[in-house]
Amino acid sequence: SSAMDLSFVTERILALSFPPEMDTSTYREALHQAASMLQTKHGDNYMVFNLSLPRKEIGLWNPRVLDVGWPDQLAPPLERLCSVCRALDSWLQADPQHVAVLHSKCGLQRVGVVVAAYCEYTGLCPPNQQEQQSLDRFSMKRFLNERVGGLRTPSDKRYVEYFAGLLSGAIQVNSSPLFLDHVTVVGIPAFQSNGGCRAFFKVYQGSVPVHTSSIYNLHDSARHFTMSLGERGLALRGDILVKCYHRHRQPVDGRETIFSLQFHTCAVTQHTLVFQRQDLDDACQDLRFPLDGSVRLHFSTSPESRLMGVNETHTRYTVESSTGDPVVRWDSYD
Repeated sequence: SSAMDLSFVTERILALSFPPEMDTSTYREALHQAASMLQTKHGDNYMVFNLSLPRKEIGLWNPRVLDVGWPDQLAPPLERLCSVCRALDSWLQADPQHVAVLHSKCGLQRVGVVVAAYCEYTGLCPPNQQEQQSLDRFSMKRFLNERVGGLRTPSDKRYVEYFAGLLSGAIQVNSSPLFLDHVTVVGIPAFQSNGGCRAFFKVYQGSVPVHTSSIYNLHDSARHFTMSLGERGLALRGDILVKCYHRHRQPVDGRETIFSLQFHTCAVTQHTLVFQRQDLDDACQDLRFPLDGSVRLHFSTSPESRLMGVNETHTRYTVESSTGDPVVRWDSYD
């Protein structure tokens, strides 16, 4: 199928990707074609690593499928990225005839995230494998540059960096929670015809929603605004997603993402984590978000050590309750 992309990453790693908008019948036909080609070439010596959410169609025509995917439009959880690389390496090292097929129904970017992480992982290979692994890393980097075009989502880049930090020891796994006290947005996004926006936040820990804010009616004359997360802050641990939306005034128009960011608490080493515009998913390519804008997350290690006195001068906004608004309360990554 012309919409299917089946290409070599290395001699023993293949990428099999499909565009997310492909309809089910076309996808099934293309997947069947790919499975026939793989079985003709490799017999039972290949395994499909499904990087998308589980799909029963994959197992219909492939003898071995390992579901290691994560939700669309998100970076992989850090533990998932670690487990994918371990499983991939274990399969390839078990038999020199083994071939790995990285399957994605979300396009090549998702394959690129795993390839970039595995490229870091193979840097720790034993001395007797260094020559082959050097060739494979060269092939993986060429695939990333020529076929994927590099990682375009800031959170994807950040999680690959986290993974590299874990491998090098620069980042240590820490099970202690952090307390998110405030979120400050510097620069007011222009999502209304007269400037400003009606912003609200949702915070997820893993896949679980743990906070939904009120709606902040922001004027374009404001310089920044700060959302407080209560007197004790919000206890967080592990993979965190913060999404900021604009709530349209007309109920039928719903909501629109202003920015999204993902981080892992083990990588937070200071009380304030700053994300510039280029570090924010969605906003990095949206001119409605100020070019010099940023998002600052303010943390403490306990409710008692909470940092007080976050500057809220020059903020002009009103706050309205979101309790009865189903569009705001809707827990979805979209």
